[in-house]
Amino acid sequence: MAELKYDTVAHDQKVFLDKVSKRRGFCEAYGALEAEYALAREMLSARTRAGLTQEAVAVRMGTTKSAVSRLESTGKHAPSVASLKKYADAVGCTLKIELIPRQAKRRAAR
Repeated sequence: MAELKYDTVAHDQKVFLDKVSKRRGFCEAYGALEAEYALAREMLSARTRAGLTQEAVAVRMGTTKSAVSRLESTGKHAPSVASLKKYADAVGCTLKIELIPRQAKRRAAR
């Protein structure tokens, strides 16, 4: 089998966000998905710390690589708590879910 050769594509998330944040409507759309993006970042960080590929996580979860890819992506798919628990276990973590009260908006003095 021929050896595959490829060049790594550099990606700087801060530079990317600085560029696209100038587009009309981007900030509102990005803000609406803040929780989903935060979850995806946490999952990717946990898998990276564990030194695992999506395929290795899939084996540990008893699922497919494509299912792990969907779990790690933002968009249409909303993972269940059961799936998140399996993922956390597969990457050597414990799942913690918090509900954090919002800051109360102060009323302007009348």
